[in-house]
Amino acid sequence: MLPPVSIWEKTIRSLRTLRLDTMRGKFVAFAVLATLFTTLAMTVMLYGRNRRSLSDRVGQELRTLSSDMAREVDVWLDQRVYDLRLRASPYVVSDNTGRNGAQSLNRLRDYLNSVRQNLPAHEGLAIIGQDGQVLTSSGSRTGFRLTPDRLNNLRTRDALVGEPFWDATIGKAALVLVVPIRRDDGLFLGALGAKINLDSLSDMMGQLSPDHSRDLYLITEQGRVIISSAGSSADVMKTPLPEATTRELSDREGHTIVQSRPKGREVVAVLRRIPQLHWAAVAETPRAETVREAGVLRFRTVLLLSTLILGVGVLAYMVGLFVTRPLERLTDAAARVAAGDLSVELPAGGGGEVGYLTRAFTTLVSRLREKEAHGELEKLSLTDSLTGLYNRRHLMGTLASEVQRSRRLRRAFSVLLADVDRFKQYNDTHGHLAGDSALVKIAEVFRKTTRQVDCVARYGGEEFVVMLLEANAETATLVAERIRTRVAEQDVGQGHLTLSIGVAEYPDGGDTPEELIATADAAMYKAKNAGRNQVVVAGTIEQRPQEKKPARRKREA
Repeated sequence: MLPPVSIWEKTIRSLRTLRLDTMRGKFVAFAVLATLFTTLAMTVMLYGRNRRSLSDRVGQELRTLSSDMAREVDVWLDQRVYDLRLRASPYVVSDNTGRNGAQSLNRLRDYLNSVRQNLPAHEGLAIIGQDGQVLTSSGSRTGFRLTPDRLNNLRTRDALVGEPFWDATIGKAALVLVVPIRRDDGLFLGALGAKINLDSLSDMMGQLSPDHSRDLYLITEQGRVIISSAGSSADVMKTPLPEATTRELSDREGHTIVQSRPKGREVVAVLRRIPQLHWAAVAETPRAETVREAGVLRFRTVLLLSTLILGVGVLAYMVGLFVTRPLERLTDAAARVAAGDLSVELPAGGGGEVGYLTRAFTTLVSRLREKEAHGELEKLSLTDSLTGLYNRRHLMGTLASEVQRSRRLRRAFSVLLADVDRFKQYNDTHGHLAGDSALVKIAEVFRKTTRQVDCVARYGGEEFVVMLLEANAETATLVAERIRTRVAEQDVGQGHLTLSIGVAEYPDGGDTPEELIATADAAMYKAKNAGRNQVVVAGTIEQRPQEKKPARRKREA
């Protein structure tokens, strides 16, 4: 037997061989110790640990489905309100609403017919007068008459949403949506109403649960079923949930609840409210299926999970004592960097993995600083310094990308080219500072009148270009008219300025960014020649520019 001193020296030599100053050595040593303790405690701890259950996953899935459905319905309603408000804003509506002449009613009827062709989900449209009576309509007129109370309510609101109902004439679930018609000064003239079928909501449910493993449906606050993922019918809409069931789901919104359904069927359900519509989205699944799958999952994982929990618990404790302390500085520094603070400075690390990680982190922060500085320079290279809009370089790159995307998806988009009328005369009269100030205010009108997905750029001098994503010429004309009107009303500091705007649609207006710009430019010239301060839509394909853009004619700024 070796002397005690020799055994101790041998032990120290073995520990040095393990290289405990490295992360790998420490994990190996701790894993050995953890295995010893885990083996002794496995039997006791096997029944004391929480076992994962499939019901947790199912509950989370149901909560996600109900939340997604509520959010999608909100987006659906916002889009329908936006579409209807857009159609209620043209002058043809405000100028003819309230006039009882046959000519005015014919204009409104023709306008409704043209709008309905572009909105296939709208089964009927109607113009409603200030007395709540229908002046004229296109398609079905069901539910368009407004009571005095609802009419007064509409005067101070952006939209009214009617109760969903089953329309036997079209064989679909539908609802009535009404938006106000106002003059430019805000005077209430009447309302534009639309009866919208709910087929798109049914399709949306099918996309959220494509394999129909989960049941989705929409209900009113009273528990009446509106539409379900299984389809819609008059019988479905006549089937209310029991009052107690609806109250329990509402009181525990966002929580999984086990409930009974007809024929003794038990389900796990989750409800999410849709405040805008006073509806709720419900997702549910049979409880028997959840219990069966949970049993299979527990059988397969209970031993593995228990072993891992014990082993990882002890190992994590040891790692926390001996390994992670040197990493606290790195953790705090990483949190500051994640919050956007790149002024982090770390002392040089020691040897081993921690030292290497510290040096690597310092290098990473330095590169992030360089990248941030480069990003600022890149932003300056893509925007116009005066107006803050995108410059021509960014516009042409964006147009080229959109042309490729639209060609691949076979979708249309439009380009507006606007020129400030008599800007040179304004500049010469009031000075360049006043001219720059006017351009800034006009650019702000462009920014507020377009969507975030649209690209608005200062093309050069007093010219502006707008790329309207997935917008046809009709929609682009409405947007262009709105821009033209607001600019004409805008006080730019030394009076008023107007715009002449040309509209070109892809692909009729050109297959390349250069051709689209040239087509819109030609239409803008027509607006100039026709007296300025107006919108002109580009002609047919035969009027497109050729491969080379023609030289632009000189004109008054």
